[in-house]
Amino acid sequence: MSDAEYFWEPVPDVWTLRPRAEARPFPTPEGDRMAGAGALVIDFAHPPPEPEPVTTIAWRLGHIVVGVLLARVAGHFGGRPVDYFTHTYAETADSALAQLDDAYAQWLAGIRALDAKALAAPCGPAEGPWAERSMATLVLHINRELIHHLAEIALLRDLHLRTT
Repeated sequence: MSDAEYFWEPVPDVWTLRPRAEARPFPTPEGDRMAGAGALVIDFAHPPPEPEPVTTIAWRLGHIVVGVLLARVAGHFGGRPVDYFTHTYAETADSALAQLDDAYAQWLAGIRALDAKALAAPCGPAEGPWAERSMATLVLHINRELIHHLAEIALLRDLHLRTT
């Protein structure tokens, strides 16, 4: 994947990763903030606007790495704490794919270490609304999230190929 494809904006007003100087802060209880620890920040709002914006491949990979995988690795398998505000987002497609590979490897290692009893146990407070559900249910949910977002990336790649 090229960097041009990684940052391609298929429509106006997309959510993406932006250089900090070009970012749009959003309100939080602590005041206006930007999400990201490095040179790039991720567009974000809570709650999201209606309808939710179209997102770039860069945004989607950032979301998968941080919100889908690494937050769960931290919450369940002793990974370093991370969230949208503290993560350093990838500045290139190659580094984003490396972050994805690393995050997925950590998630998979954690899941492989679980026995049947651990898979049947409730997720616990790290998962908020999922707290009472089993870890196996969370694993299935994460698989659906990965399939969902990676399929969206595949579609964006198909569209990019045909529009450039």
